[in-house]
Amino acid sequence: MQITGTHFNYYLVCHRKLWLFANGINMEHSSDLVYEGKMIHETTYPQRAERYREVELEGIKIDFYDQHSRVIHEIKKSRREHESHVWQLKYYIFVFERAGIEDVFGILEYPKEHKTEEILLSRPDRERLEEIETDIDRLIHSDQCPDVINAPKCNKCAYFDFCYSDE
Repeated sequence: MQITGTHFNYYLVCHRKLWLFANGINMEHSSDLVYEGKMIHETTYPQRAERYREVELEGIKIDFYDQHSRVIHEIKKSRREHESHVWQLKYYIFVFERAGIEDVFGILEYPKEHKTEEILLSRPDRERLEEIETDIDRLIHSDQCPDVINAPKCNKCAYFDFCYSDE
């Protein structure tokens, strides 16, 4: 199985969510919060579809890539899971580098908060990304689903009902 940006994001948010998603249990389609994020992504920058390219590479899908400036734009609804967003975008840059596309950087955008952040990749980041890839592979191929994390963020997760049902 190819590791995607979603795998990276879920790995940093919740290992159980990652395992469920990777093993075909997808709850995102029924989440209003996920739908809201999708709508923000699709409607915030309508002119981008004309100027930038959509790129699919090694299992990742970049919606807005400026090939002239070598910028990957990643749009997120809120900064609530900021660290996972940063590493997801670093992973995209890492995949581009492995494909021979050099000098790429990212812009993480939070349109509702009017915030942007430039994301670069360092040597230690590359080493950490390789470690995370290995751990993701180990987790998603495990026969055991990781335990529920019982964190406040679980309340807003698309998998909440699945994880906390009494059945």
